[in-house]
Amino acid sequence: MTTAIRVPQEQRTRVMRARLLDATVELLVERGFAGTSTTLVSQRAGVSRGAQLHHFPTKNDLVVAAVEHVADTRAESLRASARELPEGPTHTRQVLQMLADHVTSPVFTAALELWVAARTDAQLLAAVGPLEQRIGRELHRVTVELLGAEESRAGVRELVQATLDLVRGLGLAATLSDDARRRERILDQWADVLDRELTR
Repeated sequence: MTTAIRVPQEQRTRVMRARLLDATVELLVERGFAGTSTTLVSQRAGVSRGAQLHHFPTKNDLVVAAVEHVADTRAESLRASARELPEGPTHTRQVLQMLADHVTSPVFTAALELWVAARTDAQLLAAVGPLEQRIGRELHRVTVELLGAEESRAGVRELVQATLDLVRGLGLAATLSDDARRRERILDQWADVLDRELTR
């Protein structure tokens, strides 16, 4: 006779919450903020409506939790990519590619939906703002480290920030059309600029 292994309640709750948050992010990417509802999320996650409402009574509760989930996913994805970067003459271009991949991923698209929704929703903005600042600081720190940028030199901090603004803009453009070839050309040119300016 086989005895069923009982999964602790805390672990079941953690798994269920993760499924709800993953489903929320998926729906934000597919349908946008306006098209994401708590009903659709519970259906997508395979979680009963009652269980979902117990943990996240409103759409904003759910989306605010998804903001944190997205932030943690983005940070981990970035750290993993950074660990795999090769050294050598194409290093700067590889750093830019890593950043571009980061801002053209579904996770970035979900975050973008939250930014737009937060513009007119004070509760959402209160959650999104600090998290985006935290992610922004981490992204800046990782970029400085990977580029070997000496921010004590005049203009270097601005170059790093311009790099991040550039890739975010390219990420935004990618949500409207497939501009991969144009993006590659821009990144090639910007890598040359960085290599020239950062090694002065």
